Amino acid sequence: MKIGFIGTGKITSSIIYGIFKSKLKISKIYISPRNKSTANKLSKKFKTVKIAKNNQEIIDNSSLIFLALTPTVGLKILNSLKFTSNKKIISFIATISLANLKRLTKNKNIVRAIPLPPIEIKKGPIVICPPNKVAKSFFSHLGSVIEVKSEKVCNKFWSTSALMAPFYELLKVSTDWLIRKGVDQSKATNYITELFLGLSQDAVNKKSTGLKKLVVESQTPKGLNEQALKELQRGKFYSKLNKTLNNIHTRLKKAK
Repeated sequence: MKIGFIGTGKITSSIIYGIFKSKLKISKIYISPRNKSTANKLSKKFKTVKIAKNNQEIIDNSSLIFLALTPTVGLKILNSLKFTSNKKIISFIATISLANLKRLTKNKNIVRAIPLPPIEIKKGPIVICPPNKVAKSFFSHLGSVIEVKSEKVCNKFWSTSALMAPFYELLKVSTDWLIRKGVDQSKATNYITELFLGLSQDAVNKKSTGLKKLVVESQTPKGLNEQALKELQRGKFYSKLNKTLNNIHTRLKKAK
């Protein structure tokens, strides 16, 4: 299979690294020349990766095409490119609807997907909308596939994908606090990252019992976790989190 990425940013790089850690059989990967630093790094590391002269060359030489563009760039360039009906397209663009993508590309063989950077290590969820055999077959090698039929539901998942940066900021703030208290930087970083890795894996292992139960079980009366949870609740930390998710969801619902 020959595939191509229009847009060579973080998510494209993460997927390509994931591909070479998987059992996917890809004979050629065409990437955009726009981000020279990332493109050059990928082409030097992987012989299968080729930097195309332009986006049309990517389309012409690939059977599966990934749109990894910002919404602004996507709206600007997609209608100037020629996608033949036999091309399969997977879009990562958050705020361009499926109907508009079909109009811009003049191609009905298109789905939307939400891959996240941990796909580089073949971890994390990948939401696909609508269900699609080709997309599922591809992404099943790179993470946990969740297929949804409705774009309304897809946008709800997309809203929670915005928690990546806040999550990493939580790790950074916690690590910086330890460092300010005199803990060695490498030990502080190792502790916090391993702490949240362990908590996340425990949540995955026990997800069938419900996350609410984990919240209860992680506390003891008048214990440290109970104090931390109550103080954050009084500070409206979780209420603000809900408000932020609602605001992002509202933005996504306005997608054209």
